[in-house]
Amino acid sequence: MMKNALGNLMQQAQKMQEDLKKAQEELAAMQVVGESGGGLVQITMSGKREARKVVIDPSLVGEDRDMLEDMVAAAINDAVNKVGKMKKEKMASVTAGLPIPPGFQMPF
Repeated sequence: MMKNALGNLMQQAQKMQEDLKKAQEELAAMQVVGESGGGLVQITMSGKREARKVVIDPSLVGEDRDMLEDMVAAAINDAVNKVGKMKKEKMASVTAGLPIPPGFQMPF
């Protein structure tokens, strides 16, 4: 009886590992768009937090450089936060029903 339970647990662990790997690959392929200034600055970022594209509205070019730099930084931070939220939601769906302690960080 005990041997069977252990076998089931090992199967579950292996399936979860496969699900996590798949979820990580899906996340890496996903993209988010962070923005600031009501969309005047947009940063497209991958699920691996790599900036893919930067779009700056022409009306900002040649204007206040400090403001433009601040808006780019804000758009990057917005994108990073969106990736973090996306990862959290994705991993929650993979680990649903598992006895994982609150606040436990997945190793990736």
